[in-house]
Amino acid sequence: ILIVRFLFKAFLYGFFYLLLLLNLFISMSFKQKILKFWLETFDLIVFLVFVFWIILFIRFFIGTPYTVVGSSMLPTFESNDWIIVEKLTQRFWTLERGQVVVFVPPGKNIPYIKRIIGLPWETVKFVDDLTYICNNEAPVSDIQASNGQYCFRLDEPYLYPDTKTIPQWEKTEFEVSNGYFVMWDHRGSTSDSLSCFSKSCYQGANYLVPDSHLIGRVFVRLFPTFSLF
Repeated sequence: ILIVRFLFKAFLYGFFYLLLLLNLFISMSFKQKILKFWLETFDLIVFLVFVFWIILFIRFFIGTPYTVVGSSMLPTFESNDWIIVEKLTQRFWTLERGQVVVFVPPGKNIPYIKRIIGLPWETVKFVDDLTYICNNEAPVSDIQASNGQYCFRLDEPYLYPDTKTIPQWEKTEFEVSNGYFVMWDHRGSTSDSLSCFSKSCYQGANYLVPDSHLIGRVFVRLFPTFSLF
């Protein structure tokens, strides 16, 4: 009887000890799973925050996506084209004639897309519905600006054939001092430097785009057709 009692007690103690070990094992496994879950969650949050700041940095300092609205830049861009506007050229290099830029005109609050025609310290002149650029590097010609600069006819292969550039408000000469003279490719539109951005070109009216109003240069079209500019 004593032996049976001893064996029975040993069995009970062993059984309870086994349950204790099993409970401890389960508890440790559960804690490890909880710890692993929170570590993985923390890693994911850190990664998402890092990606978020990278996206913000790219968007505000390198490039921004836009969708073209309207037909003002036909035939180069059509409505609903997806474009990327890069912001590095204007910061570290010089914008060139013919490049397409996105900006907010003075007195406006929405972005415009236009092509650079006149550069700083030049004069843009319109003769017989054609565009002329007058600057100190132009060769001697029969056409001169009022400030004495000689002019050359601007070649514009991006326009529709036989496109006429008709000045608005009877103003045919625009001096470019602090900023850029810009126009739409679809010259039937009127909201550009040629029309003083849909305002009457009265004495002193603004028609230039200052550097501070530039957003960036159109770098690539993503959709519907991929093109670099």
